[in-house]
Amino acid sequence: MGLYLCVFDGDEEVEGIDLGSYEDFGRFRDAVRDHLEHGKPGSRYPVLMRHSDRDGAWTPDEARVLHDELEGISQAFLRKQPLQFWAVWQRQLAAERGLSPNNLYESFIDVDGEPLIARLMALCLLAQDRQLPILFQ
Repeated sequence: MGLYLCVFDGDEEVEGIDLGSYEDFGRFRDAVRDHLEHGKPGSRYPVLMRHSDRDGAWTPDEARVLHDELEGISQAFLRKQPLQFWAVWQRQLAAERGLSPNNLYESFIDVDGEPLIARLMALCLLAQDRQLPILFQ
């Protein structure tokens, strides 16, 4: 089962990101915990780390804080050693597109091969601009 984060305006989807499986998103959060929070989930990035990935939403106010958290994560991940793509779909996509992570930031992609953190940050900005929540589906 996949995890899809999106912003809806009424019945119209404005933007969405297919993150792959829940396990893929879990690996991203595990990397944040292990590399930046010294094994204590939510100690530095509570909006990202303490929200269940199973349901619910990030409010526009939470999206503002999440954007700031992701900015800090991106800066730190750019200085960390990469992890190899672990999921079969990631390895296949990387082979098709010639992707090879140079740092931890590039080690996490969405199903389109785009950097996950950049996509999440853009979704946060959209949610803030439109004053709409980011929905977990």
